Order: sequence, then C-alpha cells, then structure tokens
Amino acid sequence: MIEEKQEEKLCEKVEQSYHLLGKKWIGLILYTLKDEPKRFSEIATYIPNLSKRVLNERIKELEDSGIVIRNVIADRPIRTEYSLTKKGTELTKALTYFENWAEKWL
Repeated sequence: MIEEKQEEKLCEKVEQSYHLLGKKWIGLILYTLKDEPKRFSEIATYIPNLSKRVLNERIKELEDSGIVIRNVIADRPIRTEYSLTKKGTELTKALTYFENWAEKWL
C-alpha cells in the first residue's frame, strides 16, 4: 500500500516535469540560459520565431516553477536579466543528454 502511494507521487512528479518541459519553447529558453544570464531581448534574439508574448509567458512559468530567476541590475540604465536557479542548472545538466542524443541521431 505504501509503495503504491509512493509510486503515485513519483508518477505525478514525472508527469508535472514532462508537462512543463513539453511546452513549446521551454527547452530552447533553458538552452539559451545554461551558460550565463541573458536579458529578455537576448533570449528573443536567440529564438527568432518565438513571439515576445509567448516568451514572457514561458519565462513567468519558469519563474513560478523556481527554475529561472529575474535579476534587476540597478546600474544606469536599469537592466533586467534572467538566470537559472540551482534547480534550473540541475535541469539543464539533465537536458545535456538530449543535446547529445540530438547531435548523434538527428
């Protein structure tokens, strides 16, 4: 009985992760942020077919999930950058396997 409940929780978590990662553009947004923080316009430049409205929605979802953090830099002019949290960095490490697979098979 306990095993079934643990299995249900695991399945639920896996389903949540696939639901988030399965959304269009999420993987590419994470890919652009994996090496260094980027401004909104830089992310948009890296993914030219992504509308600014959808980019804004996806970044909000990633922020709400604790994967991306918004950093306001109080220099002149004030800038906003997006970077990966520890949770996001660990996720992009896992996504590296997909990158390697794509290089080999696609």
